[in-house]
Amino acid sequence: MKVLKFGGSSLGNPEGIKNMLEIVSRSKSMGEHPLVVCSALHGVTNYLLDLIRQASGEGDYLAGLKALEKMHTSIVKGHLEASGRKEVLRGLRAFFEELKGNLTGVRFIGESSTRTIDKILSYGELCSAFTISHFIAGRCGKAVFADTRRLIKTDSNYGKAGLIELPTNKLIREFVDMYPEAIPVFTGFIASNKDGDTTTLGRGGSDYTAAIVASALDASEIQIWTDVDGIMTADPRMVKRAFSLKQLSYNEAVEMSYFGAKVIHPPTMFPARAKNIPIVIKNTFKRAFEGTVINGESHVNGSLVKGISFIPEVSLITVQGVGMVGQKGFSGRLFTSLAGAGANVILITQASSEHSISLAVTPSDRNIAIKAIEAAFEQDLATGWLDQPQVEDKLSIIAVVGERMRHTRGLAGRMFSALGRSGVNVIAIAQGSSELNISVVIDSQDLSKAMNSLHDAMFLSPVKTLNVFCCGLGNIGKTLLEQMGRQQSFLEEKRHVKLNLAGICNSKRMFIDSSGIPMPHWPELLKNNGEKGEADSFIAKAVALNLPNPVFIDNTGSVRVAEAYTRLFENSISVVACNKIGNSGPYAGYLKCKELSQKFGVDYWYETTVGAGLPIIKTLHDLMISGDEILKIEAILSGTISYIFNQYTGQRTFAEVVREARAKGLSEPDPRDDLSGMDFARKMLILARETGLETELEDIMLEPVLPENCLNASSVENFFYELEASENFFREIREKAGSQNQVLRYIGKMEGDTVRIELRLIGPDHPFHRLSGSENIVSFTTRRYLDNPMVIKGPGAGAEVTAAGVLADLVRVAGL
Repeated sequence: MKVLKFGGSSLGNPEGIKNMLEIVSRSKSMGEHPLVVCSALHGVTNYLLDLIRQASGEGDYLAGLKALEKMHTSIVKGHLEASGRKEVLRGLRAFFEELKGNLTGVRFIGESSTRTIDKILSYGELCSAFTISHFIAGRCGKAVFADTRRLIKTDSNYGKAGLIELPTNKLIREFVDMYPEAIPVFTGFIASNKDGDTTTLGRGGSDYTAAIVASALDASEIQIWTDVDGIMTADPRMVKRAFSLKQLSYNEAVEMSYFGAKVIHPPTMFPARAKNIPIVIKNTFKRAFEGTVINGESHVNGSLVKGISFIPEVSLITVQGVGMVGQKGFSGRLFTSLAGAGANVILITQASSEHSISLAVTPSDRNIAIKAIEAAFEQDLATGWLDQPQVEDKLSIIAVVGERMRHTRGLAGRMFSALGRSGVNVIAIAQGSSELNISVVIDSQDLSKAMNSLHDAMFLSPVKTLNVFCCGLGNIGKTLLEQMGRQQSFLEEKRHVKLNLAGICNSKRMFIDSSGIPMPHWPELLKNNGEKGEADSFIAKAVALNLPNPVFIDNTGSVRVAEAYTRLFENSISVVACNKIGNSGPYAGYLKCKELSQKFGVDYWYETTVGAGLPIIKTLHDLMISGDEILKIEAILSGTISYIFNQYTGQRTFAEVVREARAKGLSEPDPRDDLSGMDFARKMLILARETGLETELEDIMLEPVLPENCLNASSVENFFYELEASENFFREIREKAGSQNQVLRYIGKMEGDTVRIELRLIGPDHPFHRLSGSENIVSFTTRRYLDNPMVIKGPGAGAEVTAAGVLADLVRVAGL
């Protein structure tokens, strides 16, 4: 014997009703002796509540009632032959006449009691189960309508009545025994008290009805048919990577449903657990899907955590004062007063000092709870032994649930680390001694971010999603997006990192899609769907989205973008930059960025600001972390200048070589940005600061490569004209080097507290002599590498290597 419960979402359209009939028919043909429990049709309970509101006021409830009746009769006409409709339509007419009388009574009185509301709401279930019983009879041969108001007995707590088990079990067994050949179709959600007045089991109570029936009849299984794939690790509307669970224990299911998982009503578990009856959550629209089994066992399911649930809106009330310390019975007085006022407490946490107790309630119970506390402790508040209750609104609760969490070291640490990394402030924490549930109270605006961050962190072998905002779509930006697209599958499969491109921006337009911008199609999306905007508005939108694990990539050379880093850090957004401005501006700004990134627990990576794709900063950090002492740094850190001097061999003029470098994308559009040496100076400044030197850009002694007439030219074309005119200047330097078997190198040097950049002639015995192309090179002389300095050498310019360095920094944000 199996109990099959169908929710309103399974009965809201012709496809759902057709699938329901096939499910019941198949169960009967397999000899499972199905019993059916039906909720009201989809949306009907809320519709009835709206009719009550209309009837209580001046609304046209009769028009709404007529529309509701038409909804039911249309379904009958769509699923029954004309010859079989008469009895059903007559029964529905009778129900709607009774409903009309009740609503008219509400209009006459001008208000409705909880008893009246229960009675009116019962008609949703009555009409649904009565109609479905005829559909099943037409398909399966015999069915009988079972009005649970006559079978399930409760107390008189209208709206959420308590079950009276013994008479209920007796009545259900007697009813089923009367119709041994028929399929009973029970109304869900409704019952009656000892006086015969209609009561309800609470919203979602049809699941509970199914468990009550199953327990009374010792059924082998309860099937809850709905419109989702069983119980999921989190709400899929909020957490895109949520997945279905194969199995849950009764305790885990209770915790998850209590904290917002709407798939099953919490009391459903209690009758099922008492008789050890499995509950299976299945999808009416995907009948082949196995669903989620709830029973007495707890399996790992790939993770110690089973799910993450939430309550979206709570208020936190804190009671504190010196009068609480060591005061026996204080908690009893507090919670007795709240219970007496009917305020439901969702979460409790108390400081070990006994100086304060915080409790979470629903917003609807907020004022009730405060009044109850003020009344119960009037004297204590008046004398100052207690402070006035403090209230925080617009909060949410997140609960991480799993029986296997017990005695697992580091689990709470992983949870709070994930929240901290996403900039989510935890306001209160609660964990029972069972360790089945860790609950935290957070600001509601952080709910989505917190849920996604925790889901990534708490499940084993997670794919960590980074939400990427890419600012700057020049050569480096375009190349980076191409590389991200090519590497996406590899990173997800082999490194468990998913790069979700959430936004792109250039100097004129931006396009944002938090669900992910397809990387191959970003140019047309920016052009056709983008909006006007620049860095400031782009950053404002990135902050407002409040996504988990956000990363801002700065591929610009903009001062304004660099100045926004502090705002990004303060909003818990990591920064990956190839823009040198941020770390080569005033030292105070450099220091503030470092401090803020640490304070807010986010990453700040900028390897490419010094050596493009070369691991220069990382190597420097590793040397210092290991306790080595930096004595001297020598470097060639301009791939452009390196290329120009390597190519200036006498076959072409200096101007021709510079034009070639510009054409190949190895220099800025205005080559003076490179040849002035200022870019090189910024790189040396960053390196010096990374060693701990507190220095400014103006402190660097910079010898220019170009003569004054070239530097001061009025335009780029005039610059090239002056360059041609100055060929004798460059030829003399080159010939002087050649005559001494030396080469020209533009070298930066940091030693002590001095940083100098100058054009030098070096011989074959110098490690910088054999450079080719646009190679960069850096030499670290340290206590350990004193006689044989550590040398890093490789390409130092070009979009490919720089973008690759940015991508490497981006992946480092994921902790890899």
